[in-house]
Parts: sequence; C-alpha cells; structure tokens
Amino acid sequence: MMKQKQLKINFKDLLYKIGKFIKKYIHVFYMGLPLILMDLMTRYLGLGIHFYKIYRLVPNLFTLLWILLFVGVALSLKKYTGKIIYATINIVFMILFLVNNIYYSMTSNFFSFSLVESAGEGSSYFWTAIKDCNPLVYIFFGIILLSFIWGFIKTPVKHKYSFKKLSIILILFLSLHTFTPMLLGKANTDLVWSTWKNPRNVYLSFNDSNKSMQVSGLFEYSVRNFYVTYLRDQELDESELALLKEMYSSESENSSNKYTGKYAGKNLIFLQLEGIDSWLLNKTDTPTLYSMLSNSLNFSNKHYSFYTGGGSTFNSEFTVNTGFTVPISYSENAYSFSNNNFPYSMAKIFKSDGYTVNAFHMNTKEYYSRNVNYKSWGFDHYYGLVDMEEYSDDTYELDRELINNEDFSNLMFPENQKFVDYIITYSTHLPFTNTSGVCKLLYDLDNEGKEVEFKEMTEEECARRQAKETDYMVELLLQKLEDNNLLDNTIIVVFTDHYLYTLNDKTILDKYKETDNNLINNTPFFIWDNGKTKKTVKEVTSQLDILPTVLNLFGFKYNQNNYIGADALDSDYDGVVFFSDYSWYDGNVYVDGGEVTNGKKISSSSLETKNILINNLIIRNDLTLKYDYFDILTKK
Repeated sequence: MMKQKQLKINFKDLLYKIGKFIKKYIHVFYMGLPLILMDLMTRYLGLGIHFYKIYRLVPNLFTLLWILLFVGVALSLKKYTGKIIYATINIVFMILFLVNNIYYSMTSNFFSFSLVESAGEGSSYFWTAIKDCNPLVYIFFGIILLSFIWGFIKTPVKHKYSFKKLSIILILFLSLHTFTPMLLGKANTDLVWSTWKNPRNVYLSFNDSNKSMQVSGLFEYSVRNFYVTYLRDQELDESELALLKEMYSSESENSSNKYTGKYAGKNLIFLQLEGIDSWLLNKTDTPTLYSMLSNSLNFSNKHYSFYTGGGSTFNSEFTVNTGFTVPISYSENAYSFSNNNFPYSMAKIFKSDGYTVNAFHMNTKEYYSRNVNYKSWGFDHYYGLVDMEEYSDDTYELDRELINNEDFSNLMFPENQKFVDYIITYSTHLPFTNTSGVCKLLYDLDNEGKEVEFKEMTEEECARRQAKETDYMVELLLQKLEDNNLLDNTIIVVFTDHYLYTLNDKTILDKYKETDNNLINNTPFFIWDNGKTKKTVKEVTSQLDILPTVLNLFGFKYNQNNYIGADALDSDYDGVVFFSDYSWYDGNVYVDGGEVTNGKKISSSSLETKNILINNLIIRNDLTLKYDYFDILTKK
C-alpha cells in the first residue's frame, strides 16, 4: 500500500515540476512559434515540387537549429537588445516568407538572391504578382504575424547578458549544423546523370531553388542561398576542366542534307514572340501568323520553349543566339555571361558572311543588360524603341509601334546590304486585365469615340486580344517587306519565348494544354519563306535546336560540338528536349526522375543511355559557360 501511495505522490510531483518548467520557459515556445510556422507553411505551399517530403528529418532539424540560434541569442543578450534582435530576425524572415511564396505562386520557383540583379526589370509587375498571389500566402502570413506579435510580447527583458549561455548556444549550433547535412546521405562524387536528384548533391551545389528549399527549410535555404550567391568562391575544378577537354577534343562537322544552303544569301528575320502560346495561334486570334504557320517548315507540334525561372524571355534570346541555355546545375542569370566569349554565336557567323545583324525591341537597352549582352554576341546594334522615341503615354507597348514608327522600322531594312534582324515582341505580356497594361490600351483603342459602358474582360479574353495585337504587327511587317521588295528574299524564323505561365487563372491552360508536367512548355516554332516550302516536322525541338537548324539552311558549316542542340532537318536528327528539373521528352516518352512517367514503353538500356545523354548535354552546357571555355579554346 505504501509503495502505491509513494508512486502516486511521485507522479503528482512530476506533473507539478513539468508544469512549473513549462510555465517558466513557455516564452521560448512562443518566441519560436512564428519561425516554425514560416518554415512549415513555406514548404507546405511548395508541396507540388514532389521532392523530399515535409516530414523528413533534415529540413526540420535545420529549422530547429536556426530557431535555437535566433531565440538563444536573443535570450542571452541583456534587456531590450535581445528583444530588438528577435524582432529584427522575424521581420527579415517574414519579408523573405512573402517574397519566396509570392514568387513561387507566380513562377512555381522559390526566390533566389541571384534574381536580385533582375529586380529592376520585374519591378513594374510586382503589384500584379502581389495581387494575383495564392490567397493562402496572405492567410498564412496573417497567422505568422499574430504569432510574432505574441512572441514579441512574451520575450522577457529582465535578464542579464550571459557569455556562458551564448557560448553554449553557438557551440551547439555550429557542431549540430555541421553534422546535419550528413543525414542527407552520401553525395555522388562522379558526374552521373542522377546527381541532380541526390539530396546531398542538391544541398552541396544548391543550384535548384525548389529542391534546395525542400531539403533545407526556409532559414537554412535563405542563409545558404545568400552564401552561395555572393560569398562562395568558384574555384577551378581540374576534373571538370578535364571533362570539358575530352568533350571538345574531337570535331564533328554538320552533315549536308537536302535542306543545306536552301536559303543561302537571303535576308533573315528572327521573330521572337512574347507569350504567344500554342492555343493562341489560330485563325481567329492570329490569322496572319496562322497563315504563315500553315505554309511553312512547321516544328510547332513538338517544339518546347522551356522555362527556367526568372527572365524567361531573355533566356530564349540567350539560347537562340548562342546555342546554349541558362545553366541548370548552378544558379546564374542568362545576362551574367556578357563577358563570355561566344565565337560561334548567330551574329558572329552571319557577320562573317557580310550580313548586318541588329536587334529590335520595345524596351530600353538597359533592360536585362541587353546592350552589353547583344554586343558580346556580336550584334551591330540593339535598338530599343523607348531609347529612340519619347512617348507621352504607354502606346510603345503596342507591337504595332515597332513598324508604325518609321524611324525605328526603317533601321530593319538597310539598303544594298544583306541583313539579319532579331525582333522581339511585347504585347502579349501580363497583366491580362483591361484595367491596366496592354489590354487596357487596346480596350480603350477599340472603343475610342464610342459611348459604351465599361465591361471587365476575363484573362483569356485579354490574352486573345493582346495576341491579336502581335498578329497585327506581323501583318504590318509583311507589308513593309513587300513595300521594300524584300518579301521573296527574306526568311522569317518565328518562335515563342515561353508558354503563357503568367496567367493567374491556370484553369485556362488546363483547357488547351498538357499541364501535369513540363510538356506544358509546348510553343510555336516555324520557318517561313513566303509560302514556298510546306512541311510538318514531327521530331522534338527546343530553343537549342533553332540556331543549328538555321545555320544549315543558310549553308554554314559548323562543328556540332559548338552547340547543345542540332539541325532538326537532318535525317540523323534524334530530337529530345530537357527541362530544368532534368526531366526530358523525346517524342515517345516523358521521363521524370530518371523514370518514364508517360508515353510508350522503352527498354531499360535505352532509358539509361538517354538519361546519360541528357546528363552529358547539361554538363557540357553548364561547364562551358562556367569556365568560358570557348575563350580558353580560342586562346590555345
């Protein structure tokens, strides 16, 4: 009886001590709660990434360690200093919570500090991104804000500075932080195709913002992303240089085919269409483009303009002009390679044959640093409409102005000179509402002089109307070519920079496209010679294949190793497109995570062979840009 009574007394005593402990230290929980919510809610909003589940140990351990550091430091400093530190940390990360999740809501990619360089370019669309963001982001933010206020209130100020406590916290944090990445498993030390999906490799390279967020949690991701972007030295890796040397050790000249030299000596226009998605190219919305498509070398059925997040329009410009794409295995913007040597760029090859090569766009030469980038690619000039002409309103955003402004459009057609023009449209750009932006300009223009009651247009209606504006510009372009007797002697290469991912209402895309995977990136691409050639190409292509295909059509011989893509009209062409998450599609199967997710059957050996091929293409692409390898080769 005595033993049972003693046990009962001890149990009550234990509960009392636990209650007393919780009461004494409950403020620590209150202080940590907003930080826990920031991380868990961010990773919850990114569940669509399907990489490294939210309950896994490592990201949660990282988060607890950073909370230990933040709260521990705040409680180790005397009086109000700790409270100020606590408030500052929370405010910084609440801002990062919003930035990451608003950006993810719009682009399906988390924010990276490497995007700060392009903040100015995107500043005019900040309000649209904020307005059209997933409402859950703001609901979660409200919960976090309330928990922060409560944590701030509960942060004690009646404590002294404790060097001992601070030292223990720092030692504990540093030791456990060093150990935690090891729990992600063993890294691949060899350059194998599956490296990208190894969690430890993801953490070490920290180049994929989505996967890095999932393996790290918000706090580790933010700090490490800052370190990788601004502080980590990019040292020469002799093994990578040796691999590049091997890849470029042999030359492989492009083979001749029945299309070789078909357009030799003719003028050339690259027409890069902003946001003209595959479903927008039709008889009703874009009759001129549709007519051209129907009488052309048409690659559109299986052409993909893959999106890598951040500056997707300029990414396409970079790819079509250089034959390389924005790095996948590390974070770098396309316009960061302006000091690289691109001896085999489109402009330099055509200029070597006596062409003038110029670029034309609505925006300024400073936007995306186009002035320095187009110069590095070998262009004679980059012409920005708003650099040349002062507009009292926003009508320069209408594509028609590229042609209707005669001073500007006359520069496209130099007399007695073979030319290449790279024309970039704009009008099918967000926002897709007739209360602002291009859609409002067109709505007002369509109803000018009419007494009509304002009717708000849907996003789809705006997208279609804005696409029609681009089509009108193409109509004007063809007329100007005809007026200058250039129509029969000018080839027009038409392609879209990216699918219309900027729509807020994603159900619009569900009606017209495959939206469950990267095949959503299907976009138009065709080559028009005033209707003389009509052929539908069935092979898969991407922006990477445009330049090699065009070079062969114009009769240029080139080393195929100098480009990542290939001539899509060659009989030996084996088309494949890869995406920024290492998934790929060859027209028969779509492969994600190294495994077939839809399409026809493929043997395990063929699957492995193609996985290795994709990996090698990405390695050659990324390392060539990383080390400016063409500059090394040309100096030998």
